[in-house]
Amino acid sequence: MKPAVRIGIGFDFHPFDEGQGLFLGGVKIPHSKSLHGHSDADVLTHSIIDALLGAASLGDIGTHFPDNNPRYAGISSLTLLTQTFELIRDKAWLVGNVDVVVIAEEPPINPYRDAIQDKLSEILRILPGDISIKATTMEGKGPIGRKEGIAVQAVVLLYKEV
Repeated sequence: MKPAVRIGIGFDFHPFDEGQGLFLGGVKIPHSKSLHGHSDADVLTHSIIDALLGAASLGDIGTHFPDNNPRYAGISSLTLLTQTFELIRDKAWLVGNVDVVVIAEEPPINPYRDAIQDKLSEILRILPGDISIKATTMEGKGPIGRKEGIAVQAVVLLYKEV
């Protein structure tokens, strides 16, 4: 019998848009721009949602929360994460840990890391220390390096108690 453990990978990118501030992991981060998207464009939370859905073999974020549905216009990505968590819990999955890499030239992530971990841990019912958030740059190369947007990659571990 194989162990009841699954790994999921998520990736998302959102371009910058005019605005004042952006959301990462549900935390409002001051910035001279916002991120463009149908919801609140929280690229970090979106990548985690895709990783969770992938690990549970439940499709992807676009399947459950299509960007052409007006119901999701401007919605908080934490609401979408909560609904995703309920979907995986309905299949008896629990979250073991989350590992995230934010790929951006700006804004800096370190000052907001603890607040992001706290917000996400409440929804995913894990300890803040079970969520790793790292940041890297593209050293001035490509669209991210030109400060055109932010990308995030997430990996999650799901398990079932047997």
